[in-house]
Amino acid sequence: MPTSFGCLATGAFFFPARTHSLLLYVGTDKSDRSLIWKPPPHFDRRIPGWVTGYVRRFWQASQDHRGTPEAPGRVVTLIERAYWETLADHHDSSPDGKVWGVAYRILADKVAEVKEHLDIREINGYTIHFTPFHPAPASTTTALPIHPIKALVYIGTPENDQFIHNPADRDPQRLAAHIYHSIGPSGLNRDYLWNLETALNELSPESGDEHVTDLSNRCRMIAAAEADEENMAKEQEEEHRQHGHFRRVSSVDEQEETEKTS
Repeated sequence: MPTSFGCLATGAFFFPARTHSLLLYVGTDKSDRSLIWKPPPHFDRRIPGWVTGYVRRFWQASQDHRGTPEAPGRVVTLIERAYWETLADHHDSSPDGKVWGVAYRILADKVAEVKEHLDIREINGYTIHFTPFHPAPASTTTALPIHPIKALVYIGTPENDQFIHNPADRDPQRLAAHIYHSIGPSGLNRDYLWNLETALNELSPESGDEHVTDLSNRCRMIAAAEADEENMAKEQEEEHRQHGHFRRVSSVDEQEETEKTS
């Protein structure tokens, strides 16, 4: 029977097929991004590929996965390239315009179940859109079309309440610091960032994302700086402890010397 397909916030997609659906992922937070390394249920194939006409940015607030309503974290969304070009951005898009992700082929009789699961998960600002998905040549076989496939994708558009509109909040260093210190029900925001970077780099020699990698490097620098500060504080504490011990010993010696001469 014919089926329809769908996708995640910045990436999972569904395609029409005779007996299967393809669920594709371009990258979002743990419940989303984890599809790159932790598959959804009822799939029988994992397929790398890309979409065009978008850029991927950590410009979506997360109140339910990598942050809280009181202190939202940051997750990625896809932004239409035409709109993105009107914005100030410290990061370029990929030279070839590709946004890489992963597709999972879902059994036809399980598509509705999987989509319902994603609809529940992809709340907090994401809406459904359609875009062509290009399977990577190495993953294309006679079982899959070599031409682009119409895909459904969940995107946090600039109109949604969770989109980060303030340019100051999109500054790379400020954004990295925000990600580094955020945490939500799904875990540390920085782990989501680092896991996404790793997963994207593993898809293809050309599948890295400058925006994701730069933020990851900045977070690693923050982690290193905090580790240095912590080590320095421990060293100072140890010096103070030893200095106090020496002072006590000296005081005892002085007292004994005074008693001998009195």
